[in-house]
Amino acid sequence: MNRTVYFADKTVIFTASAPGAGWYAVAAEADGGISRTKILNFLESHNSVAVVSSSPETTFKAFAGQFAWVEAAGGVVVDDAGRWLLIHRNGRWDLPKGHLEAGESLEQCAAREVEEETGVACRAVRPLCATLHAYWFPKTARWELKQTHWFELRPTAPAALQPQTEEGIERVVWCTPAEAAEHLRTAFPTVRRVAEAMRG
Repeated sequence: MNRTVYFADKTVIFTASAPGAGWYAVAAEADGGISRTKILNFLESHNSVAVVSSSPETTFKAFAGQFAWVEAAGGVVVDDAGRWLLIHRNGRWDLPKGHLEAGESLEQCAAREVEEETGVACRAVRPLCATLHAYWFPKTARWELKQTHWFELRPTAPAALQPQTEEGIERVVWCTPAEAAEHLRTAFPTVRRVAEAMRG
């Protein structure tokens, strides 16, 4: 199974064979690994890097071990009219999500984060996909690798939209699937992946 890790708008895949045009392919090192430093260097000049390995999962696990692992959940809330709930955060359209807390299920986490970030109480109805996103986190001064589990959710009660401004959320809007598709064209690739899973 190929693994895809997103660094903001850039993509790294771990694969058994080079994917072809548009990808910068590098071989895993003799011990089966590749350093985070090397990958970051490649990403300075390439948007898409393929790490080719005879055992992609082993190579990915060795790479993931160089980060603090974080579990999170979020999703797409769909109302009775078929509209999607989107947030606008730090200048980009996004979907509500956040870190898993001790003792809660992924579904509970997704619903809690949606309500905290948008004011909309909801429940998860089906899993969509999981994404991997790597980033430097200044608060803890460490590199983190976040696995976010995404769900489709449904509102459980009418609610006024309340953007969680302390999380950088400027707007919360309901929009048609066509409007959502237009908004998300410039979203992070993790979010576009979720939208594809919704339409899938």
